[in-house]
Amino acid sequence: MNEFAVVSPDRTDVKGKSPAKRTLALASLAHALHDGFTDMIYVLLPVWQAEFALDYVALAVLRALYVGVLAALQVPSAHLARHLNARTVLVLGTLLSGAGYALAGLSGGLVGLCASLALAGAGGSTQHPLASAAVSRAYGARARGPLGTYNFAGDLGKATLPPAISLLLTVMGWRSALWVAAGFGILVAVLIRWLMPFSPAPPVPLEPVITPDREAAGKGGFGLLFAIGILDTAARMGFLLFLPFLLKAKGASLTTVGAALSLVFIGGAFGKAACSWLGARLGLLATVVTTEVGTAAAILAVLALPLVLTLVLLLFLGVMLNGTSSVLYGTVPEIVTPQRIERAFAHFYAGILGSSALAPILYGRLGDAAGSHWATVAAALTAVAVVPLMLLLSPRLAASGNAQGD
Repeated sequence: MNEFAVVSPDRTDVKGKSPAKRTLALASLAHALHDGFTDMIYVLLPVWQAEFALDYVALAVLRALYVGVLAALQVPSAHLARHLNARTVLVLGTLLSGAGYALAGLSGGLVGLCASLALAGAGGSTQHPLASAAVSRAYGARARGPLGTYNFAGDLGKATLPPAISLLLTVMGWRSALWVAAGFGILVAVLIRWLMPFSPAPPVPLEPVITPDREAAGKGGFGLLFAIGILDTAARMGFLLFLPFLLKAKGASLTTVGAALSLVFIGGAFGKAACSWLGARLGLLATVVTTEVGTAAAILAVLALPLVLTLVLLLFLGVMLNGTSSVLYGTVPEIVTPQRIERAFAHFYAGILGSSALAPILYGRLGDAAGSHWATVAAALTAVAVVPLMLLLSPRLAASGNAQGD
């Protein structure tokens, strides 16, 4: 049975806050934690490279173990939530992520680290489909704005946990730093179990995500949106894989690398709001084209600029790099029926997270063969590849009234 149902966003419960607002707050906290868990791996990659003598492909595989399991279990997590209930699955997943990082801190070698990261990724698979669906159901037809807030929270987690881990690495070993992160994950799981509203909804038969009466972009529209999400994610992940090493080549310290990643992710958080503003004024097509072309230009500029100017640019790059995703996520519930929201998000997130896992391996292979600079150029070209797909999708969205706004 699904545990999250549509409730009035204005109704106040005994705790003094509407169930919808509490759902949004807890879902946002879960998003911040799990996205932070995912992206703090970037700070640890140089540490693991030095300790285990790894090349770029091996580093990409390490991250892919986490993100690959995260992607593969998106749809099973949505299925499991129909039997155990969504809140319980979200709590157990959050606990499992914390346990995975705790075991990573206890691991004595590379094999143990790989297994622990896979375990943490399994726990993280519950967050995206269940938390985003919880917000969608809680706010009903008014969910687009709250979903933007939920997505914004994920970027706050990216902007907070990586620099926090980087700071911890200056005073303790990486294993101890992971134990601290694991403790925070357990705390968040307790808060979700204690405060997340319980609103049972009747079970719904599993049917295909796309239904004729709600396919907003016409035949193939979801496929185009899916492909755009994959390419957008691939460009972002490919660039982030090499960013710490590009910065180190420019003379950056480990602390500076952590701060630089924080700038990117803070920019990404602002990118959510910026794309909402742009989408309302320029439309979906102009917004996505602006962010993808801007991403490619900024990535190429990072290759050419010295360290100080690169750090200045990273905030803007983060706006471009992460802004598109907010527009794409907000479109998902508009092209499926309300009963299919969990499965729609599960499929969409599985695709982009699968891209997040596989793309760095491909870019890593290219980096080992041609060097990090050419692999970074390839990431920029991937961002540009979104533009023709967006030109195909936009008329279909416009025909169903969804081309404007975020």
